[in-house]
Amino acid sequence: MKIVILTNEYPPNVYGGAGVHVEYLTRELAALDNRQHEIEVLCFGEQDETDDNLRVRGVAPDVELPRQDERHAKFMDAMARDLVMAGSVADADIIHGHTWYSHLAGCLAKQLTGGRLVLTTHSLEPHRPWKREQLGRGYDGSSWVEQTAYETADGVVAVSGAMKEDVQALYDVGGAQTEVIHNGIDIDQYRPRPDRSTLAEYGVDPDRPFVLFVGRITRQKGILHLVEAIHHFDDDIQVVLCAGAPDTEEIGAEMERRVETARAETDNRIVWLAEMLPREDVITMYTHASVFVCPSVYEPFGIINLEAMACET
Repeated sequence: MKIVILTNEYPPNVYGGAGVHVEYLTRELAALDNRQHEIEVLCFGEQDETDDNLRVRGVAPDVELPRQDERHAKFMDAMARDLVMAGSVADADIIHGHTWYSHLAGCLAKQLTGGRLVLTTHSLEPHRPWKREQLGRGYDGSSWVEQTAYETADGVVAVSGAMKEDVQALYDVGGAQTEVIHNGIDIDQYRPRPDRSTLAEYGVDPDRPFVLFVGRITRQKGILHLVEAIHHFDDDIQVVLCAGAPDTEEIGAEMERRVETARAETDNRIVWLAEMLPREDVITMYTHASVFVCPSVYEPFGIINLEAMACET
């Protein structure tokens, strides 16, 4: 088959779970049936690479659309990229969309090529009202795109039983076959990696227990709640925050203020690593952590939990 994957995130531009999911999904699809299928990835970026039957092309249109509100910039940029994506799908048996960022492209490509549209539910906009802070009324736009896509789709992949219930409750997906396929990870890659020297490189004391957080700086991930709770911890506990990619400048500044306050309120050592760590170093952090914490207020599945457990934490 010819399978076209439509996504915002793809390596090296990965900042969340959807990007991780798509990275491994495409790898496994390309390996199926002795590489008999043709896999094409259209993503937001400047990628252009081909590896046997897997081709990856980034879409970066040289256009800036007008907007009513600066917060609409991300939404309008996504819509421009989606139009380019839709026109770039020459033919497809399956068009597989990931997150609202690429859903308009999927809807259009389905009509233009006759391919069958499949969507994976990484999250659902009605359960993320804090996105209005980031997008303004662009959030109404992203919600409309998402609803239109689900009600156009031929198939829906829910990453958990709860997500299947949610998508069926929120949208008219009666015309789509909906199946639960849980997220997974590569357990040959995510396994204990004891390397105390890596901890020291990042300012973590290898001789003291630590609590670990891995994720984006967004209200969805609950990291602000975690920072506010640090003063309740025992004094000899370190807190390591592998946290970057703030949704907005405002929440990034709020994170800085709360970490500063937490450091003033407690003797706990707080190590905040705002840059994206290499995957091997994240695995080392998982391995040495005494406790991994996922304080999300909305988490459709949580690949990070699997990663931590695979590292025996």
